[in-house]
Amino acid sequence: MKAASQARAAARLAAVQALYQLEMEGTPLAQLLDEFHRHRLGAEIEGDQYAEAEVAFFDDVVNGVSARRDEIDALLASRLADGWKLERLDKTMLQVLRAGVWELMARADVPTASAISEYVDVAHAFFEPREAKFVNGVLDGVAKAVR
Repeated sequence: MKAASQARAAARLAAVQALYQLEMEGTPLAQLLDEFHRHRLGAEIEGDQYAEAEVAFFDDVVNGVSARRDEIDALLASRLADGWKLERLDKTMLQVLRAGVWELMARADVPTASAISEYVDVAHAFFEPREAKFVNGVLDGVAKAVR
């Protein structure tokens, strides 16, 4: 994988982690971004070396999801099966989907298939293949609606 692709993939993964922290702890956005910039992106934590992330892309995803969360959630809710609500989704899964939806909505420079594939890869970092397929299906439905 090229360094630029790896940096963007690392940014997506870190953005999902930051969005999870935002959801669970309510950390103020500026403080959260600063924490990730200084202590997480490209850092070594508990013996694990985190990949260098494209910081501007990371910021774009986190800020974008935060700013458009209600719009994103409405679009996501419309793509879930009958009887399913966003509250029923695993909190990490919800952040993967929010980030993916935002990218499909806001980053026309990223090809649809690439955006979906990248968030399926992010899902694989946290979930079993079945859940990753769920991400693929939901994001594919969103892409058809927004692109």
